Amino acid sequence: MNNIRNVKLPNANVISNALKVIVGGSALTYVAGNSLFNVEGGHRAIVFNRFVGIKEQVYEEGTHIMIPWVERVMDYDVRAKPNMITSTSGSRDLQMVNISLRVLTRPVPSALPTIYRTLGTDYGERVLPSIIQETLKSVVAQYNASQLITMREVVSRDIRRTLTERAMQFNIVLDDVSITALTFGKEYTAAIEAKQVAQQDAERSKFVVEKAIQDKRSAVIRAEGEADSAKMIGAAMSNNPAFLTLRKIEAARDISQTIANSQNRVFLNTESLLLNLESMDIAPKK
Repeated sequence: MNNIRNVKLPNANVISNALKVIVGGSALTYVAGNSLFNVEGGHRAIVFNRFVGIKEQVYEEGTHIMIPWVERVMDYDVRAKPNMITSTSGSRDLQMVNISLRVLTRPVPSALPTIYRTLGTDYGERVLPSIIQETLKSVVAQYNASQLITMREVVSRDIRRTLTERAMQFNIVLDDVSITALTFGKEYTAAIEAKQVAQQDAERSKFVVEKAIQDKRSAVIRAEGEADSAKMIGAAMSNNPAFLTLRKIEAARDISQTIANSQNRVFLNTESLLLNLESMDIAPKK
């Protein structure tokens, strides 16, 4: 008991100084660790101050200083992001059109404080679907269904121009706008297929008619040629009987050549070969 009574307690000043050192070191560590922030490549940052609100300064890539607890950093990705939107719109001739649009968007870096005040960090989800749907419906309604196919480049250019103007009202830049898909309703598609089939049938019928006309012309020309040939042969036979004898000799020669080239052995008389030339009267008429 006497030993316990004789133990000396630490001085109160020493304990107070130690606590000050610990608290001060912790505070310095907290301040040093939270007074710096980094902005990655392709990003921009803005700072919210508890006393003055959103600062107008936009922080670029690199390391920057802020006041811990008093200020908070909001990071924005300013690189282009793809957005796919599909819309069903009506054309000028009242045909339903399913159109898919791919849009590359990014915020205007210098307008990030305004974007945060009005739209927040999810500005894309808040703005793009509505303005893209509105733009698609207004532009598609200006064209017929057939024009949407044949004038696709013009339609895409009109959509981009209108959509760029609408997006700039919200400080959003459009780097690219392209139509990725364009389809029509089942009724219109069936009508197009039926029209193509009818056109093919018409072309086929036209070809059949033209072929019949050509065949008729060929038959007429062939008949005229045969008639002229018959007239010429008749005139030759009447004027010179030896013409018929010459034709018989040519026929006999052809028959003999055919039999000679055959592997079979055939014995024929001169009458079968049309070689009974002695009986032919080849004397010219007086």
